[in-house]
Amino acid sequence: MSATRPELAQVHRTVDTGRLRVHVVEAGDGPPVLLLHGWPQHSYAWRHVVPHLAAAHRVIAVDSRGAGRTDAPATGYGTNDLVQDVIALLDALDLPQADVVGHDRGGSLAFRIALEHPERVRRLVALNTLHPYTEVRRLAPYAWRYLWTPFVETRYVGRLVLRHLPWFLRTLLRLGVADRAAMPADAVAAYVDSARRAPNARAGEELMHQFAYHEILPMLRHPERRRLATPALLLVGSSDRLTPPGMLGDATTYADDLRVEVVDGAGHHLPEERPELVADRILAHLR
Repeated sequence: MSATRPELAQVHRTVDTGRLRVHVVEAGDGPPVLLLHGWPQHSYAWRHVVPHLAAAHRVIAVDSRGAGRTDAPATGYGTNDLVQDVIALLDALDLPQADVVGHDRGGSLAFRIALEHPERVRRLVALNTLHPYTEVRRLAPYAWRYLWTPFVETRYVGRLVLRHLPWFLRTLLRLGVADRAAMPADAVAAYVDSARRAPNARAGEELMHQFAYHEILPMLRHPERRRLATPALLLVGSSDRLTPPGMLGDATTYADDLRVEVVDGAGHHLPEERPELVADRILAHLR
């Protein structure tokens, strides 16, 4: 089990990257570790993991564009823009390189950063997401699991759902965990209340819209073939309803060092369901 130092203060601050003002939560000293959250969450998703990592690392949990307390401009939610947001943040923090950990959408973003800017990522950990080399034939049987996405990815509909139908996100978040106790009411409220703010609701819609309408088809037509040189660990829950382990295939043809570990009995929100296990696996991988 990883050591913790609860006395370490978690400092909230805003970093002006020149692209946007980014809210981060920092704790600890040592080699930098960047934590990227998934949708519809924000940096609060890492609250149980940060104390474990901060005993030996400088931990930086980020609110991405349009989430939490970070700026939510009307545009800039494609993956290329989000990658540049992270690079700009590293530059603003004067970090030539960092270990990068991402959950859900943050995990897929971490893979993309490592592929496009390998010099900036020392080691990579992704949670509850697909690796870049997942084959279309593995996705097809699970397509029905995403029938809910048109309600948030459709222009003008998504923002209305996120703002005025809070039960939608509450249900989605609770279905994402294998154990309901891992997603208590106060955590659900923290995510739902943030997503309901008008700029954030528009941002959430745009994030989902860009991926669904402008990125999925090109990805399917032109599978990723760039080689992943960064040592990477991918953790998935055996009971993950959104990205089940069955979607994954062998990536050894294209990755120098990518390990996949299935966490038995866990769902889609590993940082909240199994924070100590997640922290232990991260620390072991970063050594």
